[in-house]
Parts: sequence; C-alpha cells; structure tokens
Amino acid sequence: MKRTPLTVAVVGFGGMGGHHVEHMEELTYFQVKGIQDIRKSQEELARKKGLEVYPDLSAVVEDEEVDVVLIATPNDSHRDIAVSAMRHGKHVICEKPVTMNAAEMEDIMQVEKETGQLFVVHQNRRWDEDYLSVKAIQDLETIGEVFHVECRIHGSRGIPGDWRQKKAQGGGMLLDWGVHLADRQLQMFDERVTHVNCTFQHIRNMEVDDGFRLMLTFESGKTAYMEVGTFNYIGLPLWYVNGTQGSAVIHSWDMDGKVTRLETDREPDARPIQAGAGLTKTMAPRFDDGTVKDLPLPRIDASIEEFYDNVYQTIHGEESIIVKNDEVLRVMRLLEKAFESVEKMQTVPFE
Repeated sequence: MKRTPLTVAVVGFGGMGGHHVEHMEELTYFQVKGIQDIRKSQEELARKKGLEVYPDLSAVVEDEEVDVVLIATPNDSHRDIAVSAMRHGKHVICEKPVTMNAAEMEDIMQVEKETGQLFVVHQNRRWDEDYLSVKAIQDLETIGEVFHVECRIHGSRGIPGDWRQKKAQGGGMLLDWGVHLADRQLQMFDERVTHVNCTFQHIRNMEVDDGFRLMLTFESGKTAYMEVGTFNYIGLPLWYVNGTQGSAVIHSWDMDGKVTRLETDREPDARPIQAGAGLTKTMAPRFDDGTVKDLPLPRIDASIEEFYDNVYQTIHGEESIIVKNDEVLRVMRLLEKAFESVEKMQTVPFE
C-alpha cells in the first residue's frame, strides 16, 4: 500500500541531522522539506541539496506543512525545541541523550500527554547487529542463563572538538555513549537495578569525562559492566558475555568472535597446569575431550529502517512505539545515579 509521506523539518543539520536526512531520502514515507541551523556553512549545504532553509525555530514550528520536527542539536536545547514543536502540533523525533536530566524528560512527557503528539527518541543502537547477536544468545539460552555482560567502546582520538567537550551543552562520554549502553543493558535484564557504580576518566578534558566505567547490579545479582575510552590504542573486545553454560565474545563491529558452550560436565577432576611460578587446577583449561564446543555468533538481519517505519506506523495508529518514553526516562535516572556515584566516589543505590 502506498504511504502518504510525512513532511519533516530538521533542526540541527550537523553530523546526525545530515545522517537522518540521508536515511529519509531513501524512504518513500518521509519527505524532508527543510532545515534550521545557526551555521551559515550548514545552510549553504542544505541549499545545495535543494532543501528549504528556515531563518529560526519559530519559522519551523509555524510551518503548517511540517508534520514532524527532527531535533539533532546539542543536548541542552532538546527540551525547549521539543516542547515548542509539540505545542504547535508537530510530532517529534529527538536525538539522544534526550535531555540534560530526568526532570527535563518528564517535562517533555507531560507536554506529549497534553498535546497528543508523538515524541520519540532515536535510540538507534538498539539496532546494532553486535547487540542483537548478544540479545539472541541470551534469549535463546545458547550459553545457559546469562549472568554477566561486559560491553566496551574503545577509540583513541579523544572527544570530537565541538560541543561534546562542554558540560553546559551535555558533553562527555557518559551522556554521549553511556545513554546507549545503559539503554541496551536495561533491555537485556528486565529486572530492578539495585546498585550503580561509576568512575570517570579525565585524560585531556577536565570539564567532562572523556571515558567512564559503569557497573550495574541487578536484583537477582546479575551484573552489567560498560566502559568507554577515547585514549585506548589497543581496544578490548566489544562484548564479553558469561552464562551458566558458556561464554561469548565479540571483538569488534565486524562481528568477529565466537560462542563457547559447555556440552557436558563429564570431565574428571582437572589436571593441574603450570601457571607462572606455580601450579593451578582452578584455572586449568578444559582439555580437548568434547566437554566444550565452539559455535559461530548468531547473525541478525536488522535495519535502522525499522525505527523510521515504526515512527510512521505509530503516528498513523497502526503500531505501538518501540522506543518507549518511560524506558528513556529510566535511562536518564540511571545516568543521574552514575553522576552521583562519581561525585561521591562510591556505589549508590538505584531503584
């Protein structure tokens, strides 16, 4: 069935704003009309693409042809733009992190309720194949019950030289990447988080974190560890997962890794091995007797187009939104606890 396109205006035509425009150009059910940006260079780029250039935000929200406002500005401006857009009868797609704090997200949710407009956050990392592979391993119990997950994002270029380096605009890696990693862990473990522990790195930036380590403890005792580093010249695996009957590793976004599953516990008492200056049975490997088996990683055919399709269908009352605002709010509350943990230099309780 042919879909009537929704008309979109993009506020903030930088990296992510341009990324959205490229995606929407490939879709038949979104039509980008124009952009609004404070930089002349971006206005010129938009004109070259044949897009209208709005002089200010008021012109965007007052354009009766616009159905959807897409927000891709620095984080400190998200709430005010979203509220204005919804009060002018526009639906809103917002980049992450959604706001500077949970209270601002609550403001947005209240206006969404009052206006009946859709507000949705672009949690695009839910569609990463590496995450979906780990989620499949968990859901299918390929390695038994998963009790510990580690996810690391390592790079060596520091923080990009823009607003991400400024605290007032919501910079730092916890807000930039942590909002994705925490969101995915809360999707994996559907239970209460009891404790949060977080530490920051300030290698070259004392204003915001240019790296963090975040540990969540869940009510059942399961744990999730997240780490982002921007001065790591040798990266550790992207994912490391432990279950009651095996482990899995994904080394990079290229999906190189494997699953090692316990096939049987028939192995007799472990034979000691030489380890450094001593012997150990505890850390002796399982010898090649068939007790463990290596399997390939599950490959998941997923596309971020599902996000856009779901937004369109939800606006037309045909589906329920995938990225729910109460989930986004929970992530923001969790990150606030992470900041508290850093400030107090100790583990803090959460829910």
